[in-house]
Amino acid sequence: MLNPVFIQRDPAARSRLVLTLVALALLWPGLSLSELDIGVLFDGSNAEIMASFLSGFWPPAHDAAFLRLLGRATLETLAIATAGMTLALAVAIPCGLLATRALSISAVSRGGRPHWWAQALRWPVRGLLILLRSVPEIVWALLFVRAVGLGPTAGVLAIAITYAGMLGKVYAEIFESVDPLPTRALIGAGGSRLQAFAYGVLPQATGEMLSYTVYRWECAIRASVVMGFVGAGGLGQQMDLSIRMFAGGEVASMLLTFLVLVLLADLLSQQLRRRYV
Repeated sequence: MLNPVFIQRDPAARSRLVLTLVALALLWPGLSLSELDIGVLFDGSNAEIMASFLSGFWPPAHDAAFLRLLGRATLETLAIATAGMTLALAVAIPCGLLATRALSISAVSRGGRPHWWAQALRWPVRGLLILLRSVPEIVWALLFVRAVGLGPTAGVLAIAITYAGMLGKVYAEIFESVDPLPTRALIGAGGSRLQAFAYGVLPQATGEMLSYTVYRWECAIRASVVMGFVGAGGLGQQMDLSIRMFAGGEVASMLLTFLVLVLLADLLSQQLRRRYV
């Protein structure tokens, strides 16, 4: 039997209880403001309509004409996501290098703490990254559809702008999370910032950068599908048409295509991490 003297209470139990109660107190107003009503799915004829639509998912459409159309739409979706990510990387990598403290020269002699003016010089770049990622890609897609018309161009530009802000922020934080000693040693020995990045930061950050980049590419594929509903091309536009026509078999085939694309992206991420981590 345990001696009561040696039984210690969890010092964080009270704070956890308070946080749990606060979360529950905020949950109810949030549900009320969101007007969540699951019962509407089973109200009246809604359940019958949904069941009728879902019953059309089997068998998935597999005729030759539709498969050719699905193949073209899939390639267009991949092209939108890849082109958007390429443009985003062209902006994110330089911005990440400018926004990070990992390559600060003033931090070498200050124990890793840059001067205030060095921090102030980074804020415009950080502000730009905040601006780019603060507007969702679907909003950019709507704006570009108005500006350049229907088609993949709107989707590519929307992904490029939003994902440049996301990638730049995360890259800057990845650079700051690695061991700073090799970078400081290189800068202290007279090396340039690019040399310190290439030989001090990049070898440690490559795995995380590749993993996050592939994950963002996977997200870009899903985003390009969503943007297709507003006229940005790809699988989303074809799915919107199939849903409007209640073609459940075609929708099922496109959903299976999404599943395969995400699975391939996950396998690619695993292979890259196994090779470079």
